Amino acid sequence: MHAWPASEVPALPGKGRDLRIHDTATGGRVTLAPGPVARIYVCGITPYDATHMGHAATYNAFDLVQRVWLDTKRQVHYVQNVTDVDDPLLERAIRDGIDWVGLAERETALFREDMTALRMLPPQHYIGAVEAIPGIVPLVERLRDSGAAYELDGDIYFSVEADPHFGQVSNYDTELMRHLSAERGGDPDRPGKKNPLDPMLWMAAREGEPSWDGGSLGPGRPGWHIECVAIALDHLGMGFDVQGGGSDLIFPHHEMGASHAQTLTGEFPMAKAYVHAGMVALHGEKMSKSKGNLVFVSKLRRDGVDPAAIRLALLSHRYRDDWEWTDQVLDTAVERLGRWRAAVSRPDGPSADALVEELREALSDDLDTPTALAAVDRWAELQTAEGGTDESAPGLVSRAVDALLGVAL
Repeated sequence: MHAWPASEVPALPGKGRDLRIHDTATGGRVTLAPGPVARIYVCGITPYDATHMGHAATYNAFDLVQRVWLDTKRQVHYVQNVTDVDDPLLERAIRDGIDWVGLAERETALFREDMTALRMLPPQHYIGAVEAIPGIVPLVERLRDSGAAYELDGDIYFSVEADPHFGQVSNYDTELMRHLSAERGGDPDRPGKKNPLDPMLWMAAREGEPSWDGGSLGPGRPGWHIECVAIALDHLGMGFDVQGGGSDLIFPHHEMGASHAQTLTGEFPMAKAYVHAGMVALHGEKMSKSKGNLVFVSKLRRDGVDPAAIRLALLSHRYRDDWEWTDQVLDTAVERLGRWRAAVSRPDGPSADALVEELREALSDDLDTPTALAAVDRWAELQTAEGGTDESAPGLVSRAVDALLGVAL
């Protein structure tokens, strides 16, 4: 599966700072100091509907992580999946009377268009669950054969007790885990499971649903968590720098994925930092496809909204915070974009060297984008009020905002 085209990231003078970021597993900030190549895995979409603001906010956060790393003169190895076969996708296809493959292809293509418009840097490896199945089957067989997984009516389940580190990503108690498992695709009440929290690794073929050759597992399709594990281990290996996604993936998805990988390899941890973006709400409730309270990137673009303004609206909130999308949020971003573009359109201006360092400091401090935006606001206000004589300043501001914030002025 191919990703989307990369926008050019301007090189800035000097060198950026190492990223200090909140790690869900430890509950505090960690300083990420990767080697020459930083490794990041971000969980992708289940393509049964268009990209909404919740998606955009999540991918914006991890785009910033990449930009901070690139500013430190590192390379970035970024991997993202697409869950192109799963119950929600199949259910939507049946509801709409369309082929599930065609639905997945259509919505994945629209996602690529949205990511391109928002100037999100693409992954080097963009892998669908279906194409990953040949690599998933041997991992499930290994877990089963080692006693870390078991069969139940033809389905294969992972035993969470096989991983001594289970629970150390979310640090949730058992009651909350069981509640979230039921809410987010698990089946804690299924009779016959060794532990209610045990997640499915391989679903035996169901009548009327797609299935694939599972070797000794029999025909079926993979569970959600093992999909990401297979892709991450294949392309990044253990101990990669950041496992990313929305905060709704902390449990069960990232918890279970970590346990799968750690049990398979005997190594700990799967990722050096587990980083999660907050949820975006509309009319007081988290945006979700099930509720239908969505603001779509593609709809805003069709309505003529500049993608740079959409990105500024996202940047106006700290990535870890939950926040609410409103017309005022977008109106403020549109106005800010206009002021910034007017400021950099002049032939000269106040020196911007200090601004570049302010942006670097803010972003290295747990991606503090509100502080970064305020710094650019101050430069633009000074440009409007007093101007300046530095002919290189407007161009440097434009390049810095592009390189570090992904906003083209």
